[in-house]
Amino acid sequence: MIYSCQSNKHSNQKLNSDLPGVILDTDMGNYIDDVLALDAIYKYADSKQIQLLAIMSNIKEDYSPEYLDIMNFWYGYPQIPIGINTNGVDCERDSITYAMKIAAMQDEYNNPIFKRSLSDYTNLPTAIELYRKTLSQQPDSSVTILSIGFSTNLAQLLDTKADKYSTLTGKELITKKVKLLCTMAGCFNEAIISEYNIAEDILSAQKVFHEWPTTLITLPFEVGANVIYPSSSIKNDFNWCDLHPLVESYKLAYPSLDNQPTWDICAAIYAIEKDSSYFTLSKPGTIHITNDGTTQFSSQQNGKQFYLITDSIQERRIEKRIIELATQKPLSQR
Repeated sequence: MIYSCQSNKHSNQKLNSDLPGVILDTDMGNYIDDVLALDAIYKYADSKQIQLLAIMSNIKEDYSPEYLDIMNFWYGYPQIPIGINTNGVDCERDSITYAMKIAAMQDEYNNPIFKRSLSDYTNLPTAIELYRKTLSQQPDSSVTILSIGFSTNLAQLLDTKADKYSTLTGKELITKKVKLLCTMAGCFNEAIISEYNIAEDILSAQKVFHEWPTTLITLPFEVGANVIYPSSSIKNDFNWCDLHPLVESYKLAYPSLDNQPTWDICAAIYAIEKDSSYFTLSKPGTIHITNDGTTQFSSQQNGKQFYLITDSIQERRIEKRIIELATQKPLSQR
């Protein structure tokens, strides 16, 4: 029988208001770096570095929330709420690489190999509703939002009005509750590159980078492109588990098992660890998104926006950290 390393343990997540709250906003299903980032976020929650408050899908895609539910269950966080986007970028063509296939995997008795905690994904809350509910319940200036996909949800959140969760507008609620927005977006070493997360929804990216009221730090294309997760780790470092969702996703997305760039997990490492031995922060300023999706940075002494920079030494350090995080057994599997 083929089986995954499922856990019968209770949930790892215990509410602790003393821990920094994190909301993950992801285009899960497009590239494997989202999976690496989500894996790292669970490990940070395991080690009580953060409290994972919610996960938002920022793409209009049927299998993204189901995949997120599979991951929540496998890592021992089945109660983490998932928000969906019903009017965002359609990435159905991309999910086939791993999200849909992971959801469809069955054993010899036609039972799902990877268990879920939910049976119906049509009644999940919208990301906007879940954002407002979640933020309204958090201490002031306490939440980090890690956005590793399109800006769609964040742009829509900015435009929200008072509702049953809060008397504040979206921008007011963000100002009151969010400490940091950390994104994976943009490119600052090539003026002509329209980076994917921006290019797929330029209008939303323009709105977020123009209107976001708190500190915004972005991990640009050039950093993740220079930090590589080696396929040798996938081949050799997970022998303790028959079927690991990260490993299976990697194999489905890249059957040739090529080395892969690490954009999103790099952003996750900065958002949680903020270790200066890994990254250098740019001068403060503002980031402008052009109509063709390229990014321009203007230095300003009182600016609230920054981008991350690395040198070759830092990049090798980050690679080692990524391998360390990815190959660490989650609490649910110990």
